[in-house]
Amino acid sequence: MADIENCDLKSLSPLQLFEKVTEQGEKVRALKAGKAPKDEIDAAVRMLLSLKLSYKTATGQDYQAGLPPRDLASINNCTKEESEDLVDPWTVQTSNAKGVDYDKLIVRFGSSKIDTDLINRIERAIGQKPHRFLRRGIFFSHRDMDQVLHAYENKKSFYLYTGRGPSSQAMHVGHLIPFIFTKWLQEVFDVPLVVQLTDDEKYLWKDLTTEKAHEYAIENAKDIIACGFDVNKTFIFSDLDYLGTSTGFYKNIVKVQKHVTFNQVKGIFGFTDSDCIGKISFPAIQAAPSFSSSFPQIFNGKENIQCLIPCAIDQDPYFRMTRDVAPRIGLLKPALMHSVFFPALQGAQTKMSASDPNSSIFLTDSPKQIKTKINKHAFSGGRDTIEEHRKYGGNCDVDVSFMYLTFFLEDDDRLEQLKQAYTSGELLTGELKKVLIETLQPLVAAHQERRKQVTDEMVKQFMTPRKLAFEF
Repeated sequence: MADIENCDLKSLSPLQLFEKVTEQGEKVRALKAGKAPKDEIDAAVRMLLSLKLSYKTATGQDYQAGLPPRDLASINNCTKEESEDLVDPWTVQTSNAKGVDYDKLIVRFGSSKIDTDLINRIERAIGQKPHRFLRRGIFFSHRDMDQVLHAYENKKSFYLYTGRGPSSQAMHVGHLIPFIFTKWLQEVFDVPLVVQLTDDEKYLWKDLTTEKAHEYAIENAKDIIACGFDVNKTFIFSDLDYLGTSTGFYKNIVKVQKHVTFNQVKGIFGFTDSDCIGKISFPAIQAAPSFSSSFPQIFNGKENIQCLIPCAIDQDPYFRMTRDVAPRIGLLKPALMHSVFFPALQGAQTKMSASDPNSSIFLTDSPKQIKTKINKHAFSGGRDTIEEHRKYGGNCDVDVSFMYLTFFLEDDDRLEQLKQAYTSGELLTGELKKVLIETLQPLVAAHQERRKQVTDEMVKQFMTPRKLAFEF
């Protein structure tokens, strides 16, 4: 742990302190195993004890290996107002019409902001303009992306891992966000991609049969394939299928399970004594694709290939657990890039739900349905009357149509023009909605056309364990 003596511990979040203690503990074990000089070991132990004391002071609890602090207001010394955002893998709630406060979430989760320096470094590495999701802060947070870039700059490859929980047959446009960005990452860095379909998770959490969950996985795979992924560089797998065929995958699941206690998963995920054991063990299954040895057919059995995971930030608890376990089982920590949540049509207080047809624009919607949903349900940041709107202007921070355009309108200059016109009152709400309708209708129609071309044989090709077009 370099330069820890110079680190201002008081400025660190509880999760950052937890990670410092974990790293220092690993250093102490390594020194002892390597029979380092006694004074060097003693100094490292003193630092470890100092870090544990700082952690206890910040959190009010003793450090426990593998049990990160929960994102509670009492731990983070939040005010009531600051603690109103609730973000976990199953729930996203905020009382703010602007949506979740992502700057505060970075502090709470202990991640790092994707700043201008990092975006510029990505641009230099790939030799082209960064994706609009980076330019506009849609992917806003990361863990160890700088390490991934350092390795890439030194001619070391990595691989991408993202996923989808198939809870319904039809996906909505919000589900496209990680896949649009992942496809861009795959193309600019020329790396393999694995996509996990967690049909086992949906069986455990939802009122679904295993057959129905697997059916949804196959249907969702068709939408993912329709995003344009290269079959020679992409492996899509269903947990219900792959777990029984890959010894490497299952071995890593067991390794993670051995190093995470029931008490730890209760602390991280909020499980209770009444939850089924399937839920309690599932986090290890989502962790396993983070390790290249879970895919021996792709990586030739190598365990040292770095993984980068683009995902929405509500999935971060799974990978905080994974990053804590990785060094203890001799594997690399995965790096992450976090996206903001895609808002419901009714406003940014929650993310969209596949179970509410009017909260979302679905990939199966007709042009007429898209127009009706946006005109009828898209929350407006405009004024109550045309006169007031002309005088005071609209609020782009809460207007869902403008939010959607930040995701899907490629032209930066056009987006800025719309923002200025709407804020000044020149552009009315109905006119802004018209721009969104004209942006989404062809996008969804083009996706539907590509999906029609996806055959069962193509799905089988993508989902067959095999060597991809890379040498490792």
